[in-house]
Parts: sequence; structure tokens; C-alpha cells
Amino acid sequence: MTHPSGPTGHRAGSALRTTPAGAVLASVLLVELSSGVIQGFLSPLLKSLTDVLRVTAADLNWISVANLVASAVFTPVLSRLGDLHGHRRILRVNLALVLTGSVLVGVSRDFTTLLAGQILQGAIAGFFPLLVGILRNRPGGGDAESRRGIGVMVAALVAGLTLGLFASGAVATGVDSPTAALWVPAAAVALAFAVSWPLLPETASRPGGRVDWAGGLLLCLGLVAVMLGLGLGGTPGWEWTSVPTLGVLLGGAAALAAWVRVELRTPDPMIDVRMFARRGVIVVSLVTVAFSFAMFGLQIANPVFYGTVRAESGYGLGLDPLGIVLAMLPYLLAIAAGALVGPPVAARITDRGTLVTGCVLMAAGYALSAVTHTSAAAFAAVNAVAGLGIGLLQHSTRTLAVEAVPRDRTSVGSGINELLISVGGSLGAAVVLGVSAAHTRPGATLPDLGAYTTAWILCSAVCAAGALFALLHRPVPEESR
Repeated sequence: MTHPSGPTGHRAGSALRTTPAGAVLASVLLVELSSGVIQGFLSPLLKSLTDVLRVTAADLNWISVANLVASAVFTPVLSRLGDLHGHRRILRVNLALVLTGSVLVGVSRDFTTLLAGQILQGAIAGFFPLLVGILRNRPGGGDAESRRGIGVMVAALVAGLTLGLFASGAVATGVDSPTAALWVPAAAVALAFAVSWPLLPETASRPGGRVDWAGGLLLCLGLVAVMLGLGLGGTPGWEWTSVPTLGVLLGGAAALAAWVRVELRTPDPMIDVRMFARRGVIVVSLVTVAFSFAMFGLQIANPVFYGTVRAESGYGLGLDPLGIVLAMLPYLLAIAAGALVGPPVAARITDRGTLVTGCVLMAAGYALSAVTHTSAAAFAAVNAVAGLGIGLLQHSTRTLAVEAVPRDRTSVGSGINELLISVGGSLGAAVVLGVSAAHTRPGATLPDLGAYTTAWILCSAVCAAGALFALLHRPVPEESR
């Protein structure tokens, strides 16, 4: 499909450069740092929040579900608006949404307010595609440069995760209440907003077209209904065969089917579903869903396990907030290392080999978690193995998604991948929520050990399936993109 040139008369993909390249890159990295802070700051606080907010460990999984479902809603809309109306302009709106959510999180003293803030913070999923749009559309930005830039951005994201962990862990350890650390993301996003506002360049041309609001609404309704059905399924009043559960699941499936029909008939679809007829797109999509299922499925469970006291529940490693941060550091460093070595690894063993290797490392790491969880050092080491696989896949899937689309659709292509990460993560979080709830006795705050071992083995199996999908990947010829 071809698209008309934008009204400015510049060539498609050119960008206005009013600041040095170094300042632009620094701004991009700072925004990604803030995204990482938001994704990492809660981990050291989760165990203590069960007492402060009077919720169970199973309830905490709703944080991931709410955040990821919101990400799935925000991503396609923000990505398409960025390609149509300017990546910088929409990024500013995006940052304002996330800052508002971060302030809500900061003032929250109940679980409902915290969830509301997390929903708005889910708009961070729009950062990556919009920033890729800014970088890829600058003069001279080729695929090789784009690959290196994506690797650095993923590393910056992980650096933000580490910074968020240390900042919130240090604040929670040094004050009486862990709720003081809830202000950490607001500070990070405010700084990114202030610095990036004057420095980031705007894309000079627009591809033309309009926003497919009907398709976007159907996609949002379908995803929210399916994710809520999966998240609530198996809980009291929402048994898997009950009318409410079946109603939202079937309703969500019907909305998604209607969305596909609308997209096929729309000249300017929110997401061009015809792309999924390509073998490469399907394979990368399946791998993305598989690795994000495991990564986000255990995002809440593992930090809670680190902080659980053995005398209290019969399992756990009994670490304080700062101890949790230190234990998770090898995992985060491994993710960053995997993202940075992604380009040379792919050049040596091909994109398919990189995808397979990443999935196998994740499967091995999570399988070993089921047998090494009695030692903090061993548990941290096997999670680092999984983290190395995550880093390789974070880089590879994002790179392949961007290279599969024309430059004037860069944000949409990247946004599709971010959407699939959110969908896979939502599925993983919902499934682990159901497993955790099923293993939590009435009146208890924490589940039994079976919840964790089941989740680790399940996530390992999903990653192994991702490796099988990855074997089907074939390079896409330049002329067919």
C-alpha cells in the first residue's frame, strides 16, 4: 500500500535537526531511563505493600494486568498518531499522561488509586515506538544504525529498571513507610519531560491518512475484555464456566473478530492485519508473545518470592527491599548485556539463531528456578541466564518488527511489537494471577510454594514453544518489505 506525501513537501522520513545528535540521543535515552524506572520501582516494595494496602500477593498481580492491558490500549493509538502528526508532538502528550499517572501512584494510599495510576503509566509502551520513529527518520539513519540504536535503547531501559530498583529500595529502607518510594517514578518522568521538550527534533513530513478510530476502539474493547476474563477466571464468582467469565471472553473475541473485519476494509487501518500473512511477521509475533508471557508473568511473583520470609510461609528468601534489589541486579545486567550484544550475535548466527538462543536461555533459566529456589545466590544466577535470553529477544524482536515496515510507518511497526509484548505480558500476568489465587488459602496473604513452582515450569514451557516457533523464521528480502 502506498501513502501520499505529507503536506510539508519534504521527502518522507526526513527530520528537522535543531540540536546536535548527541543531545538528541541523550534525550532519547533519558526518556527510556524513565520508562525503566517505572517498570522497576515497585519490585522491592511488593512484599511490604501487601501489609500497607491490605491486599494478597495474588491481588498484586493486578498491577501487571492493569498496566499491560492499558499498554495494549495506548500503544496502537499513540504509534499511529505519531506517524501522522509528528513523533515529538505525540511523545509530549505521552509523557504528560505518564507523569499524571506517576503523580497518582505517588499520592496513592489504597489499592484502587495505585491501580488507576498504573493504568495511566501503561502509556509508557508508546515511548519506544515514538522514539524509534525519531531516530530512524533522521537523515542517514539506515538499518544497521537502527539496530545499534535499538540495542542501546533497550540497555537504557534496563539501566532505568536498575535505577528504579535502587532508588525505591533505598527510600523504602531508609524511611518508616514504603509508600514514600512511590514518588520515585514521578521524579524520573518529570526530569525526562523537562529535558526532552526542547531537544528532541520533529519529523518534517507526514505520510497522510487518518486515524482509524473505529478499529482502535474495537481493538481496545476486545483486548480489555479478553484480558479481564483471563485475569478474573477461576476467582470466586468468576469460575471458568460461569456466565460472567464466558460473557467477557466471548464478547472480547467477537470484538477482535469485528476489528479484523474493519481493518481489512479500511484504507488507513490502525494496524494493517494483512502484514500477518507474512511468515516472518507471524513468527516474530509468536516469539514476542511467548517471551513476554514469561517475562511479565513472573514480574510480580519473583520479587515477592525474594521478600517472603521462610518462617512465615515455609519458603522464600527473606530479603529486605535493598536486598531484593541486589539479588535482581545480575538479572538486569544480563538483560542489558543481551541487548547490547544482540547485533553482533545476529550477524554471526543469524536472526533465527538469535531468536532460538534467547528462547532456550529463558526456558532453561525458569526451569532451573524450580530446583534452585532455596539459595538466593543460585536463584539469582539462574534468573540471570533467563535475563540474557530476554535481552537478546528484546533487541531481536524489536529490530525485526521495525525492519518489516516502510520508514513512514516506523512507529506503527514498532508499536505492533510493543502491543504484542503487552498482550503476551497480560496473558502471562493473568495466568500467574490465576495460579497464585488457586494456591492461596482463604484468609491467607501468600500462596503456597506450588504457585511458584507451577508458574516457573509453565513459563519455561512457553519459552520452549517460542524456540520452536523461532526455528520457522526466514529472512525477509529487502524488496518484499
